[in-house]
Amino acid sequence: MIRLAETFFDVKNDPEQIQVNEHVLGRLKRIHPACISQKSTRKGPIAWMLIIPTSHRLMQLFIDKKISERELLRRTHVGKKYDAAYLCSALVLPEYRRKGLAKRLMIQSIQSIQKKHPVQYLFYWSFGVAGERLAHAIADKLQLPLSKRAK
Repeated sequence: MIRLAETFFDVKNDPEQIQVNEHVLGRLKRIHPACISQKSTRKGPIAWMLIIPTSHRLMQLFIDKKISERELLRRTHVGKKYDAAYLCSALVLPEYRRKGLAKRLMIQSIQSIQKKHPVQYLFYWSFGVAGERLAHAIADKLQLPLSKRAK
């Protein structure tokens, strides 16, 4: 799934984006265990997603292009109260798409984070139409305001 993400998001050629590796995955788990979620079959993972709970202040800096995605993660401190959630990425293998897997995974993760954190805002950085639709579907279901960072 990490290789699929690298290909889809072209992170190697974009210094703004988070390069998901074991260090980043460990940091996300320390921020909150629900930051990373996946759905698997006996053959392995079929859907995978990342969410970064953070502050509304950092959300605004990111939306306004004053900080990068990497900087957003770096400035999000473990153990703080988070009132915003960055819908970072969702990947589903082609043969499993359009079944609601990514939406369910993200909603479950946000609701898990909300048990300890007052998440009131959602935001995203879209790389395609499917990402746009997903972000809006999640915001509609959770009835939370949604902000977008322009490409």
